[in-house]
Amino acid sequence: MASAEITPAQPSGATGVLLLADGTALWGIGCGAEGSAVGEVCFNTSMTGYQEVMTDPSYAGQIVTFTFPHIGNVGANPEDIESKVESALGCVMREVPTGASNFRSEVDLDTWLKDEGKIGLAGVDTRALTRLIRLNGAPNAVIAHAPDGNFDLDALLEKARGWPGLEGMDLARIVSRKAHEGWRGGHWELGKGYGDSTAEKPHVVAIDYGAKDNIFRQLVRAGARVTVVPAETSLEDVLAHEPDGVFLSNGPGDPAATGAYAVPVIAGLLERDVPIFGICLGHQLLGLAAGAKTAKMFQGHRGANHPVQRVGEGWGDATGLVEITSMNHGFAVDGDTLPANVEQTHVSLFDGTNCGIAIKGKRAFGVQYHPEASPGPQDSFYLFEKFVGMLG
Repeated sequence: MASAEITPAQPSGATGVLLLADGTALWGIGCGAEGSAVGEVCFNTSMTGYQEVMTDPSYAGQIVTFTFPHIGNVGANPEDIESKVESALGCVMREVPTGASNFRSEVDLDTWLKDEGKIGLAGVDTRALTRLIRLNGAPNAVIAHAPDGNFDLDALLEKARGWPGLEGMDLARIVSRKAHEGWRGGHWELGKGYGDSTAEKPHVVAIDYGAKDNIFRQLVRAGARVTVVPAETSLEDVLAHEPDGVFLSNGPGDPAATGAYAVPVIAGLLERDVPIFGICLGHQLLGLAAGAKTAKMFQGHRGANHPVQRVGEGWGDATGLVEITSMNHGFAVDGDTLPANVEQTHVSLFDGTNCGIAIKGKRAFGVQYHPEASPGPQDSFYLFEKFVGMLG
């Protein structure tokens, strides 16, 4: 018999469950892969791009709640993926996925989730779950799918309560590439697919902490040749590639944990005045290398509709301009800890948290949000042009 701590009881016909560490059970219809997975529950407010969201390595160790109710209606295809490494564990949806209706679809969502080893849970009141996260923070939980409806709830609850959480967890070394790679893919066009890169200079070395592939495509689109290296690449190995600039990618987990090996490399690049551009986790690691601190957020920012304002000096007539951005982060640079040599360049209009920095006297900057989108608005492509443009 399941523990009395687990409520409510399983209703008839339920083949999936999201069991929070406090014993709250959200029952529904399971889809995708069978089995169970434990992680942190977050929510994403994007109305499009569920396939890109689910394959973003920044979601490693997380279960994504989609606030938009119609997930799966455009199916899935092999082009709209952001990585082939570990990413989101599973997803929670309001409506049971319907048959796909889109000319680019090659498979329905249920089949794609099975193929990717990701668990889906549909028929859940996602508005109530989102409100719970907003009020109480992102909880640890287990998502489970059993077509016969048989669950060992006590074991699942123990699993949820035993998971240590993302704070202090280095996931970058798990999701990073394991070998150096010359990146060639370019910008996507309807009917043509992804283009190719012919540029030889400037040469950008991108450190992969769990990167989205579209970041590399946007660097190519801006005119760079890109070489991707693993997260734990040494400073000597990075410099051996003779980069004109170094890019620091997005990724999952706690930046302070990843910083144990990443920060000394970034600090060495700053000392040598190598141009640097960081996104998301890369931005946080740049902040740590410059002397700032990072902190776990209460609920995080995840969606494709987040307003960010340009602040600080150097914007000219663009001071105060607002960009609508794509975001996915549960940690942030603490703006109150920025040293005197670091300027805040962007802030979130939702809660005032730091969303951009620039190192004074250096050709180094970073943003917390995702200017490459996928999914999301295209307001911030100028950042790739700015970075590649400063490389000569």
